[in-house]
Amino acid sequence: MVDRRYDVVLYGASGFTGRQTVQYFAQHVVSGEVRWAIAGRNRQKLESVKAQVGVSADVLVADSQDQTAIDSIVSQTRVLLNTAGPFALYGNAIVDACVRLATHYVDITGETPWVRELCDRYHERAALDGTRIIPCCGFDSVPSDLGTYLVVRYMQQLGTSCRAVKAYFQAYGGFNGGTLASGFNLYDSGKAKLVSNPFLLDPAGDRSPEAIERNRDPELPHYDPEIGAYVAPFFMGAINTRVVRRSSALYDRWQESYGSDFTYQEYLKFDSSWLGSLQAVGVTVGTALFVGAMQLSPIRNLLQPLLPPPGSGPSEKIMNEGWFRCELLGMTSDGRKVKGLICDRGDPGNRATVKFLCESALCLVLNEAKLPGGRQRGGILTPATGLGDVLAERLRQAGMTLLVELV
Repeated sequence: MVDRRYDVVLYGASGFTGRQTVQYFAQHVVSGEVRWAIAGRNRQKLESVKAQVGVSADVLVADSQDQTAIDSIVSQTRVLLNTAGPFALYGNAIVDACVRLATHYVDITGETPWVRELCDRYHERAALDGTRIIPCCGFDSVPSDLGTYLVVRYMQQLGTSCRAVKAYFQAYGGFNGGTLASGFNLYDSGKAKLVSNPFLLDPAGDRSPEAIERNRDPELPHYDPEIGAYVAPFFMGAINTRVVRRSSALYDRWQESYGSDFTYQEYLKFDSSWLGSLQAVGVTVGTALFVGAMQLSPIRNLLQPLLPPPGSGPSEKIMNEGWFRCELLGMTSDGRKVKGLICDRGDPGNRATVKFLCESALCLVLNEAKLPGGRQRGGILTPATGLGDVLAERLRQAGMTLLVELV
């Protein structure tokens, strides 16, 4: 990649999540090792973040709708880290510039219909140029995608392939206003119905009725004897499973297949008691009611003022006390079981998301030669296909637990 003035530009740095990325870089990036700047549309707010965090980073200003100004910023950096959502509203000019100017890109979107549009519009050009455009580098969908990748690669080291992986989540934290705004926009745009396609992010191709049935989203709570606990459909599953399946489909294309009949599903995990059963039912019903309400514009209009607005989020106390745990259980083609674990302290939607995102950007800057596929790999990628083992190792060094072992 040609030399640029900056290694990373943090765009959206004055937003709730963006401010945390500035703090993360200030605390974890060695002075002089990475050249970074902060960017957004409001200089006064950016200068305020810079003063609050106490950094000397340059400030770059561009409205996300101003293509010329965005081009100017993107042309100066090797990697663009974007936290300005909803991404379907504010991300198009940024990704367009990154593809044209061969600048790697990471974000925290969970807006899979928008990611589908990026695949259709930019994958071939980015692949040809070796430009890595990697959405979904937050809690959506690194634990699911990277965890599955690690389980599958462990199986391959045992000399076998993967038949299925299930992920079981437990978490505590709060919601950001920006995350909710992205959800509202998904319904307002009329694209929410696309989310139900289990192969939304896969390259085009016919699926057998058997493959469609194997990958259908779970709908009901139940007792899972494989882990000895009650489980419920995970409300983020409709995002994460699509990302994992794109990873599998891309690795198939590159002759590094997960397995000929690979399937992936994920759940919320509760305990094995009657209380766990009630919680699983309650979460399933509550999620169904919320999704149903979001589909009706009059109810959306009533709900929106009652929920946290964009730019807001949980308190420092909640973010510090938060945690997440993702347990993975994989079945090999010859009947063996492999388990994986990704967990960390800190609110998953903020502390973990910021760690995932910032370390993803740093992979592209500091470890580019070691990334999967070498320097030539590009396209609309996933954390597993674009970052792989390099991200796993950086996360371990950043204090996160990532384990895989034979059961």
